[in-house]
Amino acid sequence: MKKNLAIFTENLSKIYNKKNNKVKALENFSINIPNGCIYGLLGPNGAGKSTFINIIAGLVKKNSGRVNITGIDLDKNPIEIRKKIGVVPQELNIDPFFTPYELLELQAGLYGVKKQDRKTIQILKNMQLIDKKNAYARNLSGGMRRRLLIAKALVHNPDIIFLDEPTAGVDVELRMNLWEYIKSLCKQGKTICLTTHYLEEAEKLCDYITIIDNGKKIIEDKKDNLLNLFTKRIVEFEIECKIVNFPINLKKYLKNQNHNKLTLEYDKKEINLSEIIKILNDYKILFSELKTFDEDLESIFLKITSD
Repeated sequence: MKKNLAIFTENLSKIYNKKNNKVKALENFSINIPNGCIYGLLGPNGAGKSTFINIIAGLVKKNSGRVNITGIDLDKNPIEIRKKIGVVPQELNIDPFFTPYELLELQAGLYGVKKQDRKTIQILKNMQLIDKKNAYARNLSGGMRRRLLIAKALVHNPDIIFLDEPTAGVDVELRMNLWEYIKSLCKQGKTICLTTHYLEEAEKLCDYITIIDNGKKIIEDKKDNLLNLFTKRIVEFEIECKIVNFPINLKKYLKNQNHNKLTLEYDKKEINLSEIIKILNDYKILFSELKTFDEDLESIFLKITSD
């Protein structure tokens, strides 16, 4: 087993029996998540992301495979693992008749956190819920309830935090604030395992990414390496006049052309932007502005899962 891993799984499998049909939620799923990183787990609905989290949290029993959390074997010491992790579920399962303050205090008590060691007020401030600390949870908006779930997961100061679609139903401004808070948790040495449908979220936050589909790992790599696997780039030029003599060696890259805009699509392995600009200059094609667009995780995800 590799050292310095927050989460290690080997050949993890889970099969559900539904109406006499066997559904493979996870199949020989192996993953290595380093300490102190933000790790993205991406995949469509039903890919197995939540099953993976629920197995580690002790909510679902695996059929086979190994799970090790910060050096602790799940089969040998599941109770100790629960102390090490905090889980933010996808569902908004909050008791409506408690206030945020009461819910965090209750959660801390369940984890055996002593009164003097509790950071309820600080967590509520970080989650921008301090003004609602005495309001009933049933009166909170969906975004506030989402933040309250995150707050509950932090009361026992876990080493690893699982965020299952943490910003679903949250407005753009609050999503940005949560991103900053997630980054600050990572800087404190926490390991964050994030499942998300927002590919921008994965691009902004994650150090590593695994793409999972139909219970199987499709690809696993550092985010930057994953982005570098795909080398398509689009460049748009604002041209000053109509092109009469189009460069022969750029025709294969031509995507669109009108009277004031030229759009090229090229492979960065074949040609670079400076070479394209030189060719345009040689043909005396003048431009006042250019914009470039690289492939993002969304296009990468669609390509990988459609293969």
